[in-house]
Amino acid sequence: MRKQLFALLFTLVPMTGFAAGGESVHLDEMTPDLSDKASLQNGMKLFTNYCMGCHSLDYQRFARAAEDLGMPQDLVEENLIFSSDLAFNDQMRNAMAEGDAEGWFGAAPPDLTLEARLRGPDWIYTYLRGFYKDPERPWGVNNTVFPLVGMPNVLEPLQGVQEMVCAETDKPVPGHEPDPLTGKYQSCEVLQVTEPGKMEVDEFDAAVYDLTNFLAYVGEPSKLQARALGPGVLIFIVIFGILAYLLKREYWRDIH
Repeated sequence: MRKQLFALLFTLVPMTGFAAGGESVHLDEMTPDLSDKASLQNGMKLFTNYCMGCHSLDYQRFARAAEDLGMPQDLVEENLIFSSDLAFNDQMRNAMAEGDAEGWFGAAPPDLTLEARLRGPDWIYTYLRGFYKDPERPWGVNNTVFPLVGMPNVLEPLQGVQEMVCAETDKPVPGHEPDPLTGKYQSCEVLQVTEPGKMEVDEFDAAVYDLTNFLAYVGEPSKLQARALGPGVLIFIVIFGILAYLLKREYWRDIH
């Protein structure tokens, strides 16, 4: 038994090291706020308008999202359901055939229902803001978080065109020596909007926050209900604990 435990330990050590050292991409922090209904509603609007042409949310229904986010059925049907094949109670799936998607993109775009739980909100938030111009790529863009990305920057009309520029930094850059005179490093990981879109930088960041916030909600929609029930459950536990203690004292009074 001891030998089996040692064998299991040695098999887990390299896996742990890989998990700790495999992720070297800087991710901007994004904390979801599932109580912000306006943010979630805007995120759902952005998803249906810009993402749902390729990606689906197969484990989420329009009706469930509308109920949780406080959106009337007629408003959802008029502004967020664009396919005649979809109804209010249907799953949020796209109309793209899988074969066509593989021909256009090389692989069918993944379902995003559990993307926030798989990669985390920080990854999605940084990824959506990390597209930059790269003429050598098939879609003319690349991504700082997902190099050699195989999808276009669908949010470019809002964000504008970003380009990678080089700038001096005090932070060491792997594989580069500092300038002998200034002691600074040349970093070519700085993104700059060279062709403005419909939104300013702060507005676009807020829009991406809303979109990421919505995907975080979709990954675990029951969390909204759990948070609403949480205070009542805690109050019940406290009251039950007091009653149980008083009952215990009554039972043990004659013994002591």
